[in-house]
Amino acid sequence: MKIGLISDTHDQMELTRLMVEHLLGQGADYLIHAGDIGQNVAQYLASLSLKTIAVYGNTDTGLSHPGGNLILQKQPYYFRIGQTTFKLMHQPYFLTPDSDIVVYGHLHRFACERGQSLFVNPGEVCAREKPRSEGAILDLSSQSLTYCFYDLQKRSFTHDEVCP
Repeated sequence: MKIGLISDTHDQMELTRLMVEHLLGQGADYLIHAGDIGQNVAQYLASLSLKTIAVYGNTDTGLSHPGGNLILQKQPYYFRIGQTTFKLMHQPYFLTPDSDIVVYGHLHRFACERGQSLFVNPGEVCAREKPRSEGAILDLSSQSLTYCFYDLQKRSFTHDEVCP
């Protein structure tokens, strides 16, 4: 089972659609969003055919829940996909190994660390702090994580397997 990981879309619809379509093309069965979503992006995620799990970010104070296939919760949010436990948050205030995988955002940079838990920040989709849009795909069957980014200048995706 593959899970697409994104964060910090900041209502950037074009980049969000591009990244989500790419993750779906890589076989994502679920999508996890680590906050700072934006209302238009929330509505888009709710309209997708796959289940999307998200938490509110610090810029999502006025965000209303659009329903659909979007599960939108306060942080930290604990859940399970199959036998794997997750903790999802936006701000990295609860980085404790109390689930198998901890996904967070807010910092606008990709990070991956394996210890008692796998800690992942998928970076920023919005391309606010660098000339690329970032995401990741997690393969639960092999426990592999692939960092993917869209280079805005080259207009192409690059992949790099990380955290083996």
